[in-house]
Amino acid sequence: MARLPILMYHNVSKMDGLGQGLTISESKLEDQFRYLKEKGFTCFHLSELEKLKNIPSKSVVITFDDVTLNQLELAVPLLNKYKLKATFFIPFQYIGQADLWNEGKEAIMDAEMLQSLDASIELGLHSYAHQKYSTLSDDEIKSDFEGCYGSIRVNNLNVYPALAYPYGNFPKKEPRKSQFQKLLQDQNIKMGLRIGNRVNRFPFKNPYEINRIDIKGEDSLLKFKLKLRLGKLRLF
Repeated sequence: MARLPILMYHNVSKMDGLGQGLTISESKLEDQFRYLKEKGFTCFHLSELEKLKNIPSKSVVITFDDVTLNQLELAVPLLNKYKLKATFFIPFQYIGQADLWNEGKEAIMDAEMLQSLDASIELGLHSYAHQKYSTLSDDEIKSDFEGCYGSIRVNNLNVYPALAYPYGNFPKKEPRKSQFQKLLQDQNIKMGLRIGNRVNRFPFKNPYEINRIDIKGEDSLLKFKLKLRLGKLRLF
């Protein structure tokens, strides 16, 4: 089985000094993308993986949560510059608004912006209301999906049925976990992404517990390289 790191990003800042936590500076992001390109990593959309049984030894998936405006302004040009692909996960209730589940400081792309993204960007689901799935009943989760699919239709968006769990949160104990995964199947979700901070083995053992590696704004290029190889780091 091949190794497949899936990288998780959020906000991008023009200012180098503002890179911390969920926000990475544009210059650090470029250093990381340049490294992936120079080292010959093959970059995949999640939809492409569905059709594959094998992948190259140096493969990677890049993901961005929340479709913030700063991603459009700063990350998309870098993806194009280095000829990389990424999956952007949409919290549908907030399209054209702001990240109101946080402090509401970051603008969210509107429908026209999402429609205008080129083929390097694949869209996925990040729930409707950006709530923790472990706190919701089945009916509440189904209602959340109704909101997602309704927004997709109204806004005429092409969205691959991969779901990034808000906060990486999902039911982890049985029998609730199996019930949740059955509900995802019923909603035609093909992949569910947690955080986990581990490098996946591909093909995925469980398509509803796919791990992503949380790339932090304060990470040095060395730490990025180590995360890409090892996932979770306990020595930093």
